[in-house]
Amino acid sequence: MVDGGRLPHAILFHQNDGGGAFPLILDFLEYLYGGNPRVRKLIHPDVHYVFPVAGPDKPVSLNFIAQWREFLQANPYFFENELYAALGIEGKQGTISVHEARSVLDRLSLSAVEGGYRTVVVYLPEKMNVQSANSLLKMVEEPPEKTLFLLVTQAPEKVLTTIYSRCVFMRLRPLSREEFLQVHPSLGESEAEYATLFHDLIQQVLSKDMLGALETADAIAGLSSREKQKAFCKYSAEALRNVFLLQQGLGGLSDMREDEKEFFADVAARSRKTFPRMAIGELDRTLMLIERNVSQKILFCDLVCRLISAQR
Repeated sequence: MVDGGRLPHAILFHQNDGGGAFPLILDFLEYLYGGNPRVRKLIHPDVHYVFPVAGPDKPVSLNFIAQWREFLQANPYFFENELYAALGIEGKQGTISVHEARSVLDRLSLSAVEGGYRTVVVYLPEKMNVQSANSLLKMVEEPPEKTLFLLVTQAPEKVLTTIYSRCVFMRLRPLSREEFLQVHPSLGESEAEYATLFHDLIQQVLSKDMLGALETADAIAGLSSREKQKAFCKYSAEALRNVFLLQQGLGGLSDMREDEKEFFADVAARSRKTFPRMAIGELDRTLMLIERNVSQKILFCDLVCRLISAQR
């Protein structure tokens, strides 16, 4: 695209959480800006970064830019909850506000320092509210010459249609399990915790052991942060995808480890054909309500009831 002079004005990259959008974007920008070393250091004056933030006094990304640079340089394959921890806002709901949108427009009102492209990299545009999206819409729709928007989403269906429809869409291939563990070496311990909770919960749901399932729900609600609860929901949804594939005779498309195959085969045999799809829907609903600060104990108790109902 760079060599052919056919750069779209806005590209929406869809990655899984902890995926490879930022390594790709940094490679792309380094090429676009002629190998300028300031791109890798995240200090190029014509590259602006926007990401969800939280706190008093209407904060914007510029208030956290030093933490962002240090964090992104340490590991561009990061998780959303890791970013919030690095910014000191773990446990809060990160958003991209209308004040952020105005900050971006102010920066884009100035000419490019080096006379080339001006680039805005937006992490999680789904965190924009309607006001912030509408403030940026005109700029995304009809940007000035040599103005580029690169957006990284984990939930394209949650990106406002007015923004989504103006972008070229690119789906990044999910990392294999080996690649994933290579760039997230500390994940093994957390994944083991989520796996234990999921295994307990799904066995109790299939056995209609309401008391046991509610005890596991309490343990999930007791995870140390909302981000961990969200991570559990995402892990469970991926696990149920494996169950669905086995039920459809498509086990070769799954990402199960050898030591997991017996468990997933048992769940696939014991659960209704409609269960994985319905359960994933319930996990998506739970994920949404976690973001809306619903009481975790009530939320996971309700999830148990809905999962048992889906298996009836």
